[in-house]
Parts: sequence; structure tokens; C-alpha cells
Amino acid sequence: MNKILIILVLASFFSCKKDVHSPVNKGIKEGVWRATLAVQDNEELPFVFESFEDGTLAIHNAKERILVDEITITGDSVRIQTPVFEGYFSGRFRESGNLITGNFIKPSLDRIVPFKMVYGDSVRFITKYAQEDDKLPYVNVTGSWETVFSPESEEDRYIAKGMFKRTGAVVTGTFRTTTGDYRYLEGRINGDEMRLSTFDGAHAFLFVATVTGSTMQGDFYSGNHWKEPFVAKRNDTYELPDAKNLTYLKEGYDRVDFAFPDESGNIISLQDERFKNKVVLVQILGSWCPNCIEESKFYRDYLKCNPSKDLAVIGLAYEYAKTEEAARNSIKRLKDRLELPYPVLLAQYGQGADKAAAAKTLPMLNHVLSYPTTIYIDKKGAVRRIHTGYNGKATEEKYLEFEKDFNDFVTVLLLE
Repeated sequence: MNKILIILVLASFFSCKKDVHSPVNKGIKEGVWRATLAVQDNEELPFVFESFEDGTLAIHNAKERILVDEITITGDSVRIQTPVFEGYFSGRFRESGNLITGNFIKPSLDRIVPFKMVYGDSVRFITKYAQEDDKLPYVNVTGSWETVFSPESEEDRYIAKGMFKRTGAVVTGTFRTTTGDYRYLEGRINGDEMRLSTFDGAHAFLFVATVTGSTMQGDFYSGNHWKEPFVAKRNDTYELPDAKNLTYLKEGYDRVDFAFPDESGNIISLQDERFKNKVVLVQILGSWCPNCIEESKFYRDYLKCNPSKDLAVIGLAYEYAKTEEAARNSIKRLKDRLELPYPVLLAQYGQGADKAAAAKTLPMLNHVLSYPTTIYIDKKGAVRRIHTGYNGKATEEKYLEFEKDFNDFVTVLLLE
């Protein structure tokens, strides 16, 4: 009898001990979580997400909310697939489900970034001043900043415009570049230090800078594979070059032409009958590119709200995937998840963001400078405009300017 009692007690003990590492429920705990990705220099890139009762979660970046609904849990293991993109979190539950640790993985790029997720923590940046933080005087970063990334490198140097708003210690905004914006950035300023971050399923960005009233100097981290310095000075009249003048047809060309397969292998050409006598927007994109995803949603919604038999959109995808089959699957996932009503063709795979390689597929262009880029073609087949990059909703006023200009210009083309 005593032996049986001892066995039962030991079984109960080990059962309880196992539960310390494994959640008792079958989902991620409902509520707010703080996640961090490990980057260079022992820095961590934080973001916040909220888990819901229905098994989904939402990533928070300033005003942005990104729904994640592909979550698989097996025992104490969890896989969180980011929307549209191929990157995913592979982790294990610990501390009764209050902690998840593991790696964020991008298979096509062979990138692995360690992560940690802590339940019940809603503070994006843990400040060095702790409880005294809200009593500190803050440098006013609100406004526009003329910015140069990699200022000492002729090869990597590029310009940008910082656009920020400060409310108390909280800072939101973005950097605009000639190729697009750096998404919804959110962070804090503490003393003379500003930290901003974003995670949208593909981009994992961290900015750390020392700020005065008129200057800014710091480092930009992208995942754990890239780091570059940047400098900025306050300049509320600063503007980037016009996005409509950066990409153009080479001398000797007056048309754009191509023939690429769709996700099913069917060859589609700009010369196909269905595009004849129509206004055609040719979108250069990648399924791995968040700015391209946002632009694709814009085109989808425009086509839905402004149906016209005289307007067509074609996407040309340049994919990181190492095989043609994987690239086609990425395009199919993109189309299915976004419910895109227009064809997306596989222009190139295995090269990803290699712009020089992309330019060889469209030899009539002076270059492929940005993902995304859109070529506007009128009903006679003439190229009327090439717009480099995309100013998304994070750029606020610039997005509204783009939206109005797009609506006006497409209307003009349709009426011709």
C-alpha cells in the first residue's frame, strides 16, 4: 500500500514539474506579449503583439495592426507563420506558457534570428530611467530630418527623410527613402537617446540614435545581418527627389514588353489580346517586400472600388525562393492571401532584391531602382509614367498626396 502511494505521489510530482515548461491550454495565452529579436552589438529589437481567444494574434507597430492567423501548436512547440511572407517563428513554450523562445527563420535567405516572447509585458522599450522616465525633459524630434545612411561609404550611401512625432516620451514616424518608406516606426526618447523599431513579418528594423535639438546620429539594424550608421539634421523644408523622375526608358526604346509565366506556368505577355487598347499598370514587386504588399492592397482596393474594362494591372514578381516551384508557391500565397484580382508573373527567382539582375529582364529601363516600381502604360501602349517606390500609409501626408495624384492620373489615362 505504501509503495502504491509513493508511486502516485511521484507521478503527481513529475506531472506538475512537466507543466512548468508546457502550457496547460492549447493556444498562446490571450493578452499582450512583448517579443524581442536578437540583433548585433547585444542589442534587442522589440515589438508588441496581442493574442486573442480565437487563436489569432495582432502585431502592433504604432497605428498599424497586422493580423496573424496561421499558428500551429504541437505539444510544447509553436510555429507562427507571418502573413504572406515566408518567415516564421519556431519556438517552445516555457514557464507554464508565459514565455516562448526559439528562432525566427527565413528559409530562402538562410537567416535565423533568436527570439523571446514574454506574456503580460506591453512596454516596447524598457528605458534606462525606469519610473523616472516620464518626468524627464525630452528633446523635441517632431518634424522633418534630412538624413544620410552610410554617409562615409560611396557604395552604400543613400538619402532619406525622417518624419517623426513625439508625444511625451513616445515617438512615432518613419524614414522615407527614394525607394519607399521604412514602415511604421515606434519607440521612445530618453534623455538624448532615441530608439525606434518595427516588425511586420518581413522587416525587422531597429534605430538607435543620439539626438540634439538639431542633429541626430546613430545606427540602423536590419535583423541580425545588417548594420549601418546614419546622420540627420533638422530640415522642415527638405524633400526627396521626385519619384516619377528616377526610372525611365532608355534611349531607343518607346515601349515595354515582356512574357513571363504566372503561378500555374501559363505564359502571359503584354501583347496578349486582353491588354490591347487598355490602360495597363505594370507593378514590379516581390512577395517578400512589405512595401510591395501595401501597394498591392492599394491596387486591389482601387480596382474593386473603380471597376473598369479599360484598366488592367500586371504584377512582375522577383523572388528570393531558390527554386521555380517555391517561387510559384510564393506568388500563389501572395495572390490568395491578398485576394489579388490581377495576374502576378514570375519574372525571376533565386535573385531576390538583386536590382542589377532584375534590370536584365527589363532591358528597356535605365535600371530597376526599387521594389516596388510601377510603369503606367496608356491605351496606345506608350509609357506615360514610371513611379519608383511607394509611399505607404505610414508617411501620412505623402500617402494622401500619392493617392490623389494616382487617382487623377489614372482617370486622365482612362478618358483618353
